Amino acid sequence: MSKATVDLPPKGGFSFDLCRRNDMLAKMGAKPPSYRKTGTTIVGLIFQDGVILGADTRATEGPIVCDKNCEKIHYMAPNIYCCGAGTAADTEAVTDMVSSQLQLHRYHTGRESRVVTALTLLKRHLFSYQGHVQAALVLGGVDVTGPHLHTIYPHGSTDTLPFATMGSGSLAAMSVFESKYREGLTRDEGIQLVAEAICSGIFNDLGSGSNVDICVITKGQKEYLRNYLSPNPRTYISEKGYPFPKKIEVLLAKITPLKEKVVIIEAGDAMEE
Repeated sequence: MSKATVDLPPKGGFSFDLCRRNDMLAKMGAKPPSYRKTGTTIVGLIFQDGVILGADTRATEGPIVCDKNCEKIHYMAPNIYCCGAGTAADTEAVTDMVSSQLQLHRYHTGRESRVVTALTLLKRHLFSYQGHVQAALVLGGVDVTGPHLHTIYPHGSTDTLPFATMGSGSLAAMSVFESKYREGLTRDEGIQLVAEAICSGIFNDLGSGSNVDICVITKGQKEYLRNYLSPNPRTYISEKGYPFPKKIEVLLAKITPLKEKVVIIEAGDAMEE
């Protein structure tokens, strides 16, 4: 009696079945979805007493600036905050989900959340979606083991660094950090360096702009400096406002009656199309 051979997927590793499917659809004329260009500058650094996070406040929708003063520094726990770059809906959803999980964990243990716990939850979630959740994160916080700063990429890989930048303006911000960062910065020096790095992204990246938000996290407390700087204010605002009349004159009105066909159906008769 012969045994029927069954094609089983290989054990371990990655499955490239969807790649073959996409190639087949492309040959049939189907166009793959295009990625939307996003813009953000988010940074973080470790100073002598804790962690400082910074972000710009411009939200773009393609070539359009849809929000000039959005918040990109998200609450994770009382001692942990996270900057988000990428698709706004993804960064909001991922950080809110992990924040609620950390809250439940604090209820269960009665202890302060650790930064490594938030890091593990975030990178496991992003890795499971293989980069299709477009959330690039800079995670910072202070726990019982000291200050911590991590970067999390959309596909789930992570870095642990004394200073970090992400987003489309990350290269401009990194140039400031690499030239001026040193160990043992004071609070004021760290805030000044973070603000300078964000301003570098604002002035050198079209997707970044508006104001500078800063969050200072130390042992037992945090300080959220909303709109710490406005380096690029609107210099000209017309006193008269927009020169459009409030009332528009109607030049022509034409009403065309619609011809309706009324079908009368008597009781007992079948309706035909």
